[in-house]
Amino acid sequence: MSLRRAGLPVVILPGNHDPAVSDAVYRHGRLAKVVSLHVLGITHDEAVLFPELDLEIWGRPHRDYSDMIPFEAARPRSTRWQIAVAHGHYQPHPDRSTRLRPGWLIGDDEIAATGADYVALGHWNRAAKVGSGDIAAFYSGSPEYAGTINLVRFTRQGDVVVSHLELDIAREPYAFEE
Repeated sequence: MSLRRAGLPVVILPGNHDPAVSDAVYRHGRLAKVVSLHVLGITHDEAVLFPELDLEIWGRPHRDYSDMIPFEAARPRSTRWQIAVAHGHYQPHPDRSTRLRPGWLIGDDEIAATGADYVALGHWNRAAKVGSGDIAAFYSGSPEYAGTINLVRFTRQGDVVVSHLELDIAREPYAFEE
């Protein structure tokens, strides 16, 4: 299935391997023409609002190849539901004194400080639940490598329900093109 044919809005957060630089794949070619595609740092600064769902999705995109702190500052809530997205490496209690990836680290305190209903993380190719448990925080993993996705549902009662679903990649390949 392609992004164009999905029939749903898609939000992408550029990461350390695909930052929002001037020659980014999101700015040129087929991806740039997908109307339902929202790319933080390119089509939207740091947030996409979906008023009909009372939902906001926010995150700090990697704007270049240099080091950055994904959840340096939390975004004040403006909607009923809020999803925070980040690209980086989870460590429960990160040590930022080392030179190796001090800024790409995401810790329990930073996840909690988002105040979001759900935190969607990228960088790990495998699916994993992370954080202290106060906020639902997950890596969904790469659909190609993990063969899974996370389905996140927000209930009328205010609950966040995350289901880990397997994909049938052989039957429905994951594709970015038409």
